[in-house]
Amino acid sequence: MADVIAYAEFRDGALRPVARETVSAARALADELGGGVVAVALGGPGSADAALELANFGADRILTAEHADLTNYHPDAAVQAIKSASEATEAAAIVFPASARGKDLAARVAGRLNRSLATEVTELGVEDGSVVVTRPVYAGKAYAKLRFRAAPALISIRPNVFPVVERQGGGIVETLDIQPADARTRVTGIEGGARERLDVREADIVVAGGRGLQAPEHWEMMDDLVDALGPQATLGASRAVVDAGWRPHGEQVGQTGKVVSPSLYFAIGISGAIQHLAGMRTANVIVAVNKDPEAPIFGVANYGIVGDAFEVVPRLTEEIRTLRDSGG
Repeated sequence: MADVIAYAEFRDGALRPVARETVSAARALADELGGGVVAVALGGPGSADAALELANFGADRILTAEHADLTNYHPDAAVQAIKSASEATEAAAIVFPASARGKDLAARVAGRLNRSLATEVTELGVEDGSVVVTRPVYAGKAYAKLRFRAAPALISIRPNVFPVVERQGGGIVETLDIQPADARTRVTGIEGGARERLDVREADIVVAGGRGLQAPEHWEMMDDLVDALGPQATLGASRAVVDAGWRPHGEQVGQTGKVVSPSLYFAIGISGAIQHLAGMRTANVIVAVNKDPEAPIFGVANYGIVGDAFEVVPRLTEEIRTLRDSGG
């Protein structure tokens, strides 16, 4: 009972980047437990071929199900698949991404298996044969270390925290017997706004703005900075900005928005209320720009610039473009 199950999330017929993170994290945990990794991937016709990629990130077995009804997220079928895999392998742990879909599925599986669930986990390990995890508590002001007393341990991992590691797995593909038609719940379609950039939870660089930018039209300079930083960058916003209608809710970072862990986070014109810090303080590098030298954001920033954003941001954008054009 040392195998680890990893839920590999599909969207639009392709594996999401977070699927690779989930399998990589499961592989690291399985190595400590002395077991293997069983990836579960559900999708529409042709998804099984795409799921073969999971072997490159340590999946020893890949359990797949293809069906037209699985093209969209199918919660009942997904629960059925995870439950079947858990019973067949007597898994020590099941790892989900802490994405919108992963959070929904993890809670459903926890209810079905009557097991505890640790969410937004940032560290995984094994102590005395038991799975232990670390997750933020009290709006990110502290971290709790939890030990699971019963298997399987149910875990959702925070995106962009666990590195994607390429390592060879067995990659044996098996077909799951899933009957979507028997489900009680069905997703008939997904509607979303037009998105030209990455979601804030998926981006490696987030450029976030706050009330210090004064008006929605001033986001043009933020767009310029994102463009200069490249395709792995995207825009974020504080709650005050979203509440004012300057930016869409999908960009909101914070306790009541999205929790992000990018490699680089720019906090521009953001004072640093605790609710905002709860959503971004686990970023690898934080750069803050604010006119107020006493702004709380400087307490968590790796680099701080005390100055007017309307002077600093255009200059910063210019320097980044010059560096990129020179090949630096």
